[in-house]
Amino acid sequence: MKVIEACQNILDQIGGVIEQLPDADFVRPVQAFNGATIGQHFRHALEFFQCLMKGYHQGQISYDKRNHDRNIETSKLLALDVINKIKLFIAHCDLDREVELRVSYDPQTDAEVAVPSNMAREITYNIEHIIHHMALVKIGIKERCPAVALPPEFGIAVSTIKYHRNQSAG
Repeated sequence: MKVIEACQNILDQIGGVIEQLPDADFVRPVQAFNGATIGQHFRHALEFFQCLMKGYHQGQISYDKRNHDRNIETSKLLALDVINKIKLFIAHCDLDREVELRVSYDPQTDAEVAVPSNMAREITYNIEHIIHHMALVKIGIKERCPAVALPPEFGIAVSTIKYHRNQSAG
């Protein structure tokens, strides 16, 4: 599976889960998240993709400069709209396009470091990042709304899926 197809698949999984979630459970604090919500986890991960979209056009990506848009974490419809925009963007972006990743690791200053990258690498990073949040969301869904049907591979890295498959076959 190619990077774009993998990304589309992950976004489709998230969209399907968001559609199933009752509105109240999307915004209700989850004890296992120390009071954060399922919507907040999805918003966080989706905003990384929004940073990627913005950075694509500017040639520089900074995941540190997210909007923290409360509307995405409280509105399932808006979250689904964001997913659709990301999917459209991913389908048409140039994977070979070079970009500069801007990161800041000093909590005392805003000084940034520039890291050369490209869109394929950044989409790959976003896939891994969102899978991590899907794994966390899975915990919240099982605690808060166990009737929601999760895809069997929701929140599991492909390498882990392959590992378990090989262990079962061996």
